[in-house]
Amino acid sequence: MSKRNTPQRRHNILAMLAEQGEVSVDELAKRFETSEVTIRKDLAALESNGLLLRRFGGAITLPQELVSDSPQPISFYKQAIARAAVGLIKEHARIIIDSGSTTASMIPQLGRQPGLVVMTNSLHVASALSELEHEPVLLMTGGTWDPHSESFQGQVAEQVLRSYDFDQLFIGADGIDLQRGTTTFNELLGLSRVMAEVAREVIVMVESDKIGRKIPNLELPWSSFHTLITDDRLPPEAREQIQARGITVLCAALS
Repeated sequence: MSKRNTPQRRHNILAMLAEQGEVSVDELAKRFETSEVTIRKDLAALESNGLLLRRFGGAITLPQELVSDSPQPISFYKQAIARAAVGLIKEHARIIIDSGSTTASMIPQLGRQPGLVVMTNSLHVASALSELEHEPVLLMTGGTWDPHSESFQGQVAEQVLRSYDFDQLFIGADGIDLQRGTTTFNELLGLSRVMAEVAREVIVMVESDKIGRKIPNLELPWSSFHTLITDDRLPPEAREQIQARGITVLCAALS
């Protein structure tokens, strides 16, 4: 089976698993005439979506007691925002992807971007990128682990970022204050601001229901970013206020 048929292969893996209850990497590699590395990436991707449980040398069906705790699907609005964001990335771009569920929604589509270099401070983002069939060059900030944001923060991470330059930063937010800019519940703000400093274009990705939220911690003032990608529920008056600050606003529609 061609590598271009990754979704079909993964669908067939799940069908085999449902029938047999257990599959091995060796068995799947022979069945689909592909490498064991590719099969392991398939199993890792399926596990991350809560569809199976990996075991040494293969995978088993998800135990019933874990089904209720399986990850919730990404919202359709986040998927639409992610598609719009990926559409802004050029070939051989050097980008930063900040931690967060909205930015992480971009990852499944990044395997089709030739020559991509991605820096992140998120273990989740790094792990998901490594599971892509055609994974980009991956860079990590390192630094001090912050359990609240589930990402690396601190001076070491900031120093690593300042050693590079990037074409684009993709960053989320807990809220958008129409007077001040992006806001966050996290009090660790330094790394986000350094990310914005070292990127030529800063793109904020946020669902429209977060626009208008007033949260105490200002993360990026309006002057620090260029583009806001949200969904098409954004009220016209809010869009006008944001555009009046010189921000490009993209409202992604559900497809």
